[in-house]
Amino acid sequence: MRTLFGTDGVRGRANVEPITGETAMKLGQAAAAVFRNQSGGRHRIVIGKDTRLSGYMLESALTAGLCSMGVDVLLVGPMPTPAVAFLTRSFRADAGIVISASHNPFYDNGIKFFCRNGFKLPDEVERDIERCVFSNETSALRPTGAAIGKAFRIDDAEGRYIEYVKSSLPKGFDFEGMKVAVDCAHGAAYKVAPTILRELGAAVTVIGNAPDGVNINLDCGAVHPERLQKVVVEVGADLGIAHDGDADRAIFVDAQGRVIEGDAVLAMFALAMQRAGALKGDAMVATVMSNMGMEIALRTAGIRVVRSDVGDRYVLEQMVKHGLNFGGESSGHVVFLDHHTTGDGLITAVQLLRLMKQTGKRAAELADCMTPLPQVLLNVPVRRKAPLPEIPEMASLLADCEARLNGQGRLLVRYSGTEPLLRIMLEGEDQAEIFAMAESVKHLAEKHLGGLEAA
Repeated sequence: MRTLFGTDGVRGRANVEPITGETAMKLGQAAAAVFRNQSGGRHRIVIGKDTRLSGYMLESALTAGLCSMGVDVLLVGPMPTPAVAFLTRSFRADAGIVISASHNPFYDNGIKFFCRNGFKLPDEVERDIERCVFSNETSALRPTGAAIGKAFRIDDAEGRYIEYVKSSLPKGFDFEGMKVAVDCAHGAAYKVAPTILRELGAAVTVIGNAPDGVNINLDCGAVHPERLQKVVVEVGADLGIAHDGDADRAIFVDAQGRVIEGDAVLAMFALAMQRAGALKGDAMVATVMSNMGMEIALRTAGIRVVRSDVGDRYVLEQMVKHGLNFGGESSGHVVFLDHHTTGDGLITAVQLLRLMKQTGKRAAELADCMTPLPQVLLNVPVRRKAPLPEIPEMASLLADCEARLNGQGRLLVRYSGTEPLLRIMLEGEDQAEIFAMAESVKHLAEKHLGGLEAA
């Protein structure tokens, strides 16, 4: 059983295990041992980070661990997560490492890895790294003399990534005449996001671009778009773009200052790609949390929706499995596999601006492509996570709910992967009916899993 890696690398409170300098150094040593077995010659690993104060500590510790194992380190500094994935491929490095806790507060941090092809690590490789951390087998593998690794600061990493994002647009395409407001969350995109938009000709208003190590995601960015909503209206922007701390996702605000539903963003892209003959298999991948209204709108257009577990890595797994080139999450992770190997908030942003300019439609018009079904979300604290089919009363109730929905709605009941919670989601045409069904499931869950009976 893995004890370090979660669904997106290693994450936790900075300077508390496992996000300590000591464990980071061991992770660096273990990663070096695993990745250098995959090819010959001199080995190199890229390290990027967001703007958290603890990034300095973890960057130094990882670098020490990698160099102690004879691996050279390419340091690119504050850089979006998708930039590190791209630079790993661009520099033909053995792997890439990102130091970031994404949308979490500054006091958290994380360490996640990319393979040499720019994809996130398979579970088996993470298990190999974890085994090395705890087995201490790297002690016998440390080189000496000239075989010890070196660290280099890469000066042109920012420029390489900027040109890469711009290359996702047709040659010569620009945003002249468009006004954009962008919130960088005081995070990794604070330089590159406004630079890309300005170099493409947009008039740009920027907020959240003064990181100080502790203000990342603080009342700003994708998690808190309220200030951006006001700025969009104040400056008369055509679109507002909010990134999270590591800029692998984007949340959008229309010209009226309204946040656009993430499912509507996915739907508008899928429909546009289908019209252009660019949507492979006439299908896309969305997680189990995407609203059924999106699925209904796309089905009407002849587009099939493949469902995945929650998490962009699982979206990608399904895309690769089914040979598809588009997918994402309603939380703002959007994957254009023709352009990148991972979700990229900056590529998503320029693709939406491109769609607006090509169609002559405002963002709100494009978002009208789907009508979300009423949805109820409830969380039930539980003391145990018993398989629901093994609770006869619960199994019967869930079957009854499915029958009442009769294919015109959706029921999803699942345990949280990180918290002692049972998550209940119901979608349907009648708000009162689905709320009553959700309450019934909640009460039964409390009876069997959250009360004294579950002790």
